[in-house]
Amino acid sequence: MEEENTAMGLRDVGVMDTPEGESLTQWRGPLFVIGMWRSGTSLLYALLNKHPQIALLYEGDLHMLRPLFRMPVTGKWKLRRWEFWNQGLERHNLDANNFSSADLRSMAGEAYRQYAQNEGALIGGEKSPNYFDALTRLAHDFPDARFIVIWRDPTAICSSVIRAAKKVHSWFNRKGMWLRVLLGMEAMRSECDRLARGGTRIHELSYETLVRDPVETMKEICRFLEIPFVPEMASLEGADRSAIYEDGPHELVRTQRIISSAKRADVLPEKLKKKISRYLGFWQETYGESWPQIPHPQTGDSSKLGLIERISDQVLYRCLRLLDAAIILAYCLAPIRSLTWFRSFKHKREEARAKNQQAQASS
Repeated sequence: MEEENTAMGLRDVGVMDTPEGESLTQWRGPLFVIGMWRSGTSLLYALLNKHPQIALLYEGDLHMLRPLFRMPVTGKWKLRRWEFWNQGLERHNLDANNFSSADLRSMAGEAYRQYAQNEGALIGGEKSPNYFDALTRLAHDFPDARFIVIWRDPTAICSSVIRAAKKVHSWFNRKGMWLRVLLGMEAMRSECDRLARGGTRIHELSYETLVRDPVETMKEICRFLEIPFVPEMASLEGADRSAIYEDGPHELVRTQRIISSAKRADVLPEKLKKKISRYLGFWQETYGESWPQIPHPQTGDSSKLGLIERISDQVLYRCLRLLDAAIILAYCLAPIRSLTWFRSFKHKREEARAKNQQAQASS
């Protein structure tokens, strides 16, 4: 077994027997780390990847390009589209020549295996907030997958989204992001419940607990993954951030200490605060004390979420998700030259808008 591990490029991390008697020195299926945007997935990713047995992709998001794999084109063509989409190959130092399959499940699995082997790890997979409503689909593609889902107070998430939207070229500067967050959390709750009912291995935690007690939180994750706890996992010092986007709003995960952003200035409009409060009240009535496990904020608004408001929000949310799907479809089908021109045009427009805002602020 030792010679086999050396040939695969795996680190000497020892053998740990699982309850079934299976050695952990064998590949055991991908690990997916999922949460809503701005909920601490990048922090959790950085801590997990400090374990010598774990090497996860950072938002590879190949599964988002699912329409691409319904087309009768070669695997190399699909890899080029993936690279154009988010530099998934370059950011993770993946060799396109090492991919032999053209279907989505096989290509994603090869990416997970290749990155894990390159890093000398035994557990591969990826972290992505963009899979919040696709957990059951991932479980169908990978029946042996394990899932770690992180939750955060939606008030804090929306505040973080608003701050991130102020940056130039920010992905969060889109209309309806707060609604994507609120109803996306509800969709993710439903997805988690489906996985649990189906017997899929899933572990849930909260961002607040992770920041408050990273040692115990990471110990619980290691018990879930059936691997030994490594104390270095409880600190960001020395974490590998090479695959994280350079221009993204990830300043906190680039520090050496785990820092909560909860004490920042309040940026939420009062109207949005009240809507979040109504949704929290509705969820707590629906799920009881099991979810969400956060205090109901006192906003001075005792109104409940009405049926008309809920239906109208659902309709708008579906429209927004259809728009998201249409953009993905365009990246799968449109000529790359046209997409390159569109990106350049969009960036120039955002830069011009940022300069105008700075000029208005200084005048």
